[in-house]
Amino acid sequence: MPIHTILSTSGEWLRGDGPQSHIVVSSRVRLARNLNGFPFPGHAKKTERVSVLECIKPAVESLPEMADAHSVYSQDLSALEKQVLVERHLISREHAAKGLGSAVVMNKKQTLSIMINEEDHLRMQAIRSGLQLKSAFKLIDKVDSELGDKLDFAFHNQYGFLTACPTNVGTGMRASAMMHLPALVLSEQVNQVIQAVNKVGLAVRGLYGEGTEAMGNLFQISNQTTLGEKEEEIITRLNKVIEQIILHENNARATLQQKKPVTLLDNIGRAYGILRYSHSMASKEALNLLSYLKLGVDLGFFPEECRMQVDELFIETQPAHLQKSTAQKLQAEERDALRASIIRGRLEKLPAPAPKSAAPQEPPAKPDDKAKD
Repeated sequence: MPIHTILSTSGEWLRGDGPQSHIVVSSRVRLARNLNGFPFPGHAKKTERVSVLECIKPAVESLPEMADAHSVYSQDLSALEKQVLVERHLISREHAAKGLGSAVVMNKKQTLSIMINEEDHLRMQAIRSGLQLKSAFKLIDKVDSELGDKLDFAFHNQYGFLTACPTNVGTGMRASAMMHLPALVLSEQVNQVIQAVNKVGLAVRGLYGEGTEAMGNLFQISNQTTLGEKEEEIITRLNKVIEQIILHENNARATLQQKKPVTLLDNIGRAYGILRYSHSMASKEALNLLSYLKLGVDLGFFPEECRMQVDELFIETQPAHLQKSTAQKLQAEERDALRASIIRGRLEKLPAPAPKSAAPQEPPAKPDDKAKD
């Protein structure tokens, strides 16, 4: 499949039709694996990296799940194409910096992506819309078993799978959920939730993982350790915490509607006005404002049929996607102007936010003071 086909179509996980997708944007499970007898990519010579690539790539391409997939060497991707894949969470920022000796294989639905010679010889991930951690794990576990029959993975009887980073030793698994938490941010409760999540051994990161900012009120919640726990135990524990955070976010939304309706409408209304009429907009500002439009759709301030166009703008207004659409390199000011123009065009017929008529509501549930495993 040509790379332009992947880049010109949105993946299945971007459709926002999974369970709890109004709050959980996506669920992802990633496994790290290495070949026995070869140094880790960061310590390997170029010839060794190429040898690993020549061993792994045919095995990945032969998987039933990769029928009609796109397979490409890193050196054959332009910097812009790599950045588009980063923005879609199909490759990591670290893998985007790789050249000769690295590759990526992606399935047509963009739910399965396998990076070769990133930090580890294999970084394979499954990504699904909404809260589907168990489904994502089932898919990637099947791929792992199939590749394990073809390749000799580095494994220690006591410690488990051996990885370049000590924190990945054991299962080699990172499971995460991308969550949209605007009400917790507006009500200034998000730091309390983050602290509670950290106390139960989970990590909270930004839009593109470790070391990145939580723009657009989007947060990644993931496990921190992989040693000493089974994969199913990690998934179950993370799933329970995610369900607790969903409860907190829903309660925060209900409280805002009941006790601070003017504040809520003001934030959604300001976002609507700026997005509809701005002529220059930076990426961070666009994400933050679109977050409140997305919240408005969730709360019924906008028609449900507007959901898809709002969700798509989260991706389409990212820097690399903007440049891809014009097929030329743009300066920051040009990107900001184009971004505003695209948003104005897509939202031209979006009606002004109109809150539902006040109706008796059940009082918000009382979640525990902290997330529990």
